[in-house]
This record gives sequence, structure tokens and C-alpha cells, in this order.
Amino acid sequence: MKKMLFIAAIASLCATSCAKDRVCTCTGSNGKPDITTLVGVTNGQAKANCVSMKYDDGKGGTETITCKLD
Repeated sequence: MKKMLFIAAIASLCATSCAKDRVCTCTGSNGKPDITTLVGVTNGQAKANCVSMKYDDGKGGTETITCKLD
């Protein structure tokens, strides 16, 4: 019984931290989504690479890009 619980615990950890493909969707002010597939990354790596940002658009305004993991 303990062995089965150990295997279940390992499988549960792997489900959240093992490397797999993840999808990052970013949307800018134009409203068109930019979908990027992050291949073979952990959840932490995906969060580090799928980030929202703001930058100067060069016309006196600010461009905002909102990203989220799907």
C-alpha cells in the first residue's frame, strides 16, 4: 500500500513539474492573439517565458501586451 501511495505522489509531482509542451497566448492592442507553443518546458519555465509587458510605442503612447498560459 505504501508503494502505491509513493508512486501516486511521484505521478502527481510530475504532472505539475515535468517538461511538456505548453501554450502561451499574447494579445496586444490590435486584438489579434499571438499563440506560441513552448516545447518541452516545465511549468516554471513556461511562466518565465510567457510574460505580459508594456513598452513605449514611439508615438507618445504605451503599448500593452497581455500574455497567459493556456
